Amino acid sequence: MYKNRELFLINFFISMFTFGGGYVVIPMMEKYFVIKKNYLSKDELYELATISQTSPGAIAINLAVLVGYRINKLSGAFVSGFAGILPSFIILSIISYSYTAFATNTIVNGVLKGMEAGVAAIIVDLVITMFQQLARKSQPFLLVIPVITFILNYFFNIHPILLIIVTILMLLFIFRDLGGDK
Repeated sequence: MYKNRELFLINFFISMFTFGGGYVVIPMMEKYFVIKKNYLSKDELYELATISQTSPGAIAINLAVLVGYRINKLSGAFVSGFAGILPSFIILSIISYSYTAFATNTIVNGVLKGMEAGVAAIIVDLVITMFQQLARKSQPFLLVIPVITFILNYFFNIHPILLIIVTILMLLFIFRDLGGDK
């Protein structure tokens, strides 16, 4: 129960205050789950990030679910996924309610444009780090998954939800011992 509370609070905080998607979330997760809490090693986190990157769906949510599962099995996965989605749901609800005010506000537009540069730098750094991790692990099937899902969706018009479900089931089967002893 205590770990689920921590998972919720950390993932909610990370989701609430990081902009730019999954690649920006990874350094934050490293700070909290690797450095501060010592729940994962850096290699474990980057392995989970690689898996979440190759799976269809939002990288930040995929990673939150995998980290939650690694730390506290199914309940941790559920709590982490919910905590990762909740801030976006709240923010988008507020923004959609007052969309015209945000869309025409020059200050809001300027802040968002300024954030793009910082996010781009973080993403480039992270992609290099993840490539280095994947090169060490030598798991080529993880590189094939996004290519296959793209082909199945784009050329064969298979619905993304079906692809996500099949990929999750496949990854759960392949990495069924992901929970380890922690």
